[in-house]
Amino acid sequence: MQALVDAIRQQGEILPGGILKVDGLVNHQLLPHLTREMGETFARHFAPLNPSKIVTIEVSGIAPAIATAMVLGVPMVYARKKKPVTMKEPAFTAQSVSRTKGGVVDLYVSSEFLGAGDRVVVIDDFLASGGTLRALAGMIGVSGAQLLGIGCVVEKQFESGREKLADLNVPIHTLANIVRMSEAEGILVEAGR
Repeated sequence: MQALVDAIRQQGEILPGGILKVDGLVNHQLLPHLTREMGETFARHFAPLNPSKIVTIEVSGIAPAIATAMVLGVPMVYARKKKPVTMKEPAFTAQSVSRTKGGVVDLYVSSEFLGAGDRVVVIDDFLASGGTLRALAGMIGVSGAQLLGIGCVVEKQFESGREKLADLNVPIHTLANIVRMSEAEGILVEAGR
C-alpha cells in the first residue's frame, strides 16, 4: 500500500527500545482516507476466505479492523485490556507482553461475541515479535472459532514475528514492511507482504 509506505517515510520516528512511532497515522491520530484504504485492501485480500467476524485488540487495531469489517459487511469484535463489569462469563482471557505499554497486558473477549462457528480474520496495527497475536490466536482457538488469517498494518520484518507465527498455518498479510530501522540509517520501509 504505497500511500501508507509514503506516510511512514514522512512521519515515522524511531524511539528507544526499537519502537516505531506512527502515532499520526494509526496509534493516536487517524487519517480517514488512509484508514479506509487499509480496510479496502485487507477486505480484498481476505474476502475469499469468507470470514464471519473480524477480531482485533483495543485500541490501535480498532480503526483498521472496523474499516475492514465495514467493507466485508461482518461484525468486528475487539479484545478488551480491562474486563468490564458488564462482560458476561465465561470470558476468554490471555496475556501478552507489550513494549509500548511497558509490561504484561491482559486480554478479554466475551463468549457472547466469539465462539464455535465463527470464521475469524484478525486485523491489528503491528506485527513485531508476534506475542500479542499469538495470545489472541490462542483465545480464538479456545473459543472454538476458526482462525482464517491475520492482517497487520505494519510489519517489523527484522523481529521475525511472521516466522514465529508460522505454526498457526494461516495466511499473514501486511500493508507496510519495515525491513530495518536505526538511528544511523533511518527507516527502510517497503510495501507489505
